[in-house]
Amino acid sequence: MMVGVEAFGDFDLASLAIWSFWIFLAILIYIVQRSNMHEGYPLETDGGDISPNQGPIAPPAPKTYILPNGRGTVTVPTLEREKREVALKRSSLAEGSPFVPTGDPMADGVGPASWAPRKDEPELTGRGEPKIRPLSVMTEFKVSAGRDPRGLTVQAGDGAAVGNIVDLWVDEPECLVRYLEVELFADFGGGRRLIPMPLAVIKPDRVTVRSIYGKQFAGVPTTKAADVVTKLEEDKISGYFAGGVLYADPQRQMPIFDTHN
Repeated sequence: MMVGVEAFGDFDLASLAIWSFWIFLAILIYIVQRSNMHEGYPLETDGGDISPNQGPIAPPAPKTYILPNGRGTVTVPTLEREKREVALKRSSLAEGSPFVPTGDPMADGVGPASWAPRKDEPELTGRGEPKIRPLSVMTEFKVSAGRDPRGLTVQAGDGAAVGNIVDLWVDEPECLVRYLEVELFADFGGGRRLIPMPLAVIKPDRVTVRSIYGKQFAGVPTTKAADVVTKLEEDKISGYFAGGVLYADPQRQMPIFDTHN
């Protein structure tokens, strides 16, 4: 090496470093985004068909994951979809136009009452046990604060007394009550149904559920097992009660006028 001659001459090492960083960051973002697209892709149109435009980055190749607790494997993304006929029609030919129900939206599970085709199996804890169970089978739990609603009458949104609370369904890891279980009177369908806790109000003498009316309690989706609720059943039950906020009464779909102005 000659004395007084630099190895890189007039080359800008700082510029090389910064451009190398930007190139590395762009490649990293691309890789992370493609990995993130294993869920939620391929994109679909409002009608449920595969969208011709999947975005600037193409979806990644399918990848198979091994599920815990012996539940097999899952491959994502996948073109397999549960196709079900939904009682909806487009209000306009333009893409993005709202769909309107053509039947009983609460029974059909559309609009605000819609549900996702989740797996028909219970959500599990880290120990591989059902996460949500009735308090009656959880001897290690008890109601230590607030009012115990068991024995109280359930009052629907139209004032009808539809049954009595007989149990609480508890999310064990979270120590939260997720559902109230009601035994319906014969006039309202009989049998037991689950009420999502966020849509119930516990009062000193009753439990009120404003989202649906008395006659609609018979249509609440049921569970296959007496002490286990699956992820699909949870979605259907929650969708039914939430949909009642809009669909339980035709008047709820009317405009709300401010009478103070």
